[in-house]
Amino acid sequence: MKGNRKELKLFGEFTQRFSTFTQKVLLGKVGGMSLRIVKKQNRLSGGNFQSISPAAIIAPTARVWEFTQVRENAIIGDKSVISSYVYVDTNVQIGKNCKIQNRALIYDPAIIHDGVFIGPGAILTNDKNPRSVTIIGELKGSNDWEKTGVEIFEGASIGAGAICVGPLVIGKWALIGAGSVVTKDVKAYAIVIGNPARQVGWVGPSGMRLDKISEQIYKCPATSREYELINLELHEILQK
Repeated sequence: MKGNRKELKLFGEFTQRFSTFTQKVLLGKVGGMSLRIVKKQNRLSGGNFQSISPAAIIAPTARVWEFTQVRENAIIGDKSVISSYVYVDTNVQIGKNCKIQNRALIYDPAIIHDGVFIGPGAILTNDKNPRSVTIIGELKGSNDWEKTGVEIFEGASIGAGAICVGPLVIGKWALIGAGSVVTKDVKAYAIVIGNPARQVGWVGPSGMRLDKISEQIYKCPATSREYELINLELHEILQK
């Protein structure tokens, strides 16, 4: 019992230190290269809980939370928020106004356009045929396999726990249901769910499922915007 009480006490002290730990992140310029500078403010003892490469390019208005790793040559745009325990791989590009939720894993060479939402635990993979070793049993190096990326266009949302298996493209404003496994390209405005993911409807920028008005016309119940289906692709009907 004494041992258990001691462990609980130590855990409580760690939790207290973590809860009082804050960071301020600035973006500096040194010799033309972006430099990530982290200022720490602690009332109690603590440390730098982020792992951010000096070669990463992060906008001054972006926020990166504790326990997140951002690799070299990654780019994070204005006002984007990267939550805790996220992995942003080498060369990954994240646009402005994106939200990357806790424990998301984003692998090179993913491209995430402006305004994209990636839910907790979502994964963007980069190896269609993963193997740890070559056919002769040797550990694979970087030249022994080809990276295949996931590209997500403006405003699309990836639900919690969804897995996007590259190579694939997810169109603008598309919605990927939680837990889905996406192995094929997703059209703009499409709603897909399941394993493997399949399309079950259309969605607008508001996030609301579109109502079917006729065989070709759909309408957003939130904004009253209308969309037309042309050659199996949905297009917004612009008001003159």
